[in-house]
Amino acid sequence: MGSPLSGMIAEILLQDIENTYIKHILDTQTITFYSRYVDDILIIYSTKTTTAESLCDHINRIHPSLQFTPTPEENNSVSFLDLLLTRHKNQIEIDIYRKPTATDTSINFMSNHPTEHKMAAYRHLINRMTALPLTLEKRKTEQMRIHNIANNNKFPKHIITRLEETNTNKRTDESQTV
Repeated sequence: MGSPLSGMIAEILLQDIENTYIKHILDTQTITFYSRYVDDILIIYSTKTTTAESLCDHINRIHPSLQFTPTPEENNSVSFLDLLLTRHKNQIEIDIYRKPTATDTSINFMSNHPTEHKMAAYRHLINRMTALPLTLEKRKTEQMRIHNIANNNKFPKHIITRLEETNTNKRTDESQTV
C-alpha cells in the first residue's frame, strides 16, 4: 500500500488467480456467476453443488495474503457495490443500495464551487436510476430520494428536473441510433 504500483500489481495478481483457480470452478459449474470490481466479488452458486463454507475455504487456501470474507444473504438479499440484489424463484431483482451510514450530502448549491462539480453527483444518481432495470415503484422511490437530497442541499427543483429530462432525451437518442 502507498506505492503508485500497488493497484496494478494487485490487479495482475487477482487476474492470475482468477485464470488459474476461479476459471476452473466456473468450468465445473460449481459457480454459476462470478464478477469482480477491484476487490469486491459477487459469486452466485448452486446450493446443490457446493456451500458457502466450502467455496470460502477453497478460495482462502489459494494465497496466504488474501482473505475472502463472504457477506451472506439476509432475507434473500445481498449488497454488491451500490446495488441490492434480491433473489426470487426465477429471477434476481435489482435495487439501489445505500449503506446505513450514508448522509445524502452533496456540494451545497450555494457553495462557491464550479457548477460542473456541483452537478456531477446528481448526474450520476439520475444516470444510475435510469440505467438500472428498476421496477416503476423503485424508480419513483429513487427519484423522490434524489429530489430530497437535492432539496436538502439547496438545489432548485427545476435544475434536477432539467437533468432528468436531459438524461431521458439522451437515452432515447442512444436507443434510436442502435
